[in-house]
Amino acid sequence: MQTSQDQPLGLTVHTLPVPGQDTSRNTTSGRWKMLAVLLACAAPVLASYFTYYVIRPEGRRNYGELVEPQRPLPAMTTQSLEGKPGELTALKGQWLLMSVAGAACDEACQQRLYFQRQLREALGKEKDRLDWIWLVTDQAAVDNRLLPALASSTVLRVPADALAQWLPPAAGQRLEDHLYLVDPLGNLMMRFPANMDAASAAKAKRDLDRLLRASAGWDKEGRG
Repeated sequence: MQTSQDQPLGLTVHTLPVPGQDTSRNTTSGRWKMLAVLLACAAPVLASYFTYYVIRPEGRRNYGELVEPQRPLPAMTTQSLEGKPGELTALKGQWLLMSVAGAACDEACQQRLYFQRQLREALGKEKDRLDWIWLVTDQAAVDNRLLPALASSTVLRVPADALAQWLPPAAGQRLEDHLYLVDPLGNLMMRFPANMDAASAAKAKRDLDRLLRASAGWDKEGRG
């Protein structure tokens, strides 16, 4: 909107450099401007390193276990419950809280889905920065009674063998026993301990709060 202080654009004639004139000041200024542009472009990557190294608590203050090295989302084929094809990499851009189970979804599976939903809701105004994902490892039908509770989730069928090559369970645990956290750059970066209960969910919530604070501004809010 134009204000009374707005001035019309004018044409300015700039003089050419005079031989022997000191241009080091202009060169230095140009270098600083170029550095600023490079830093702006690299901001998401720098934020990722900040999250991973700086806020990484010492003395095992994390509840979740950091996955090292980070594992990027594979180009794995997916299928929605309605049969729409896609790729797992399409989920990049937000924090992802993932669980894995067959479509039959026993009591332990249902409890994991419950904690996924509750953890997301507990984030309050930040909840749109995190998607909760159920990766279904077979082609069986999902119980219709589960569907209302899954309304705010993303449910995708994926190849079980390919998934097993990407997600690493803890020693002595099954892949299905954990919740997994993927950062907005698409890196698997944390695995929560098996068999989450209400007390451990509160600890997982603290991890999520810390990560979201440290990464404010470099993920996409909501998928629309």
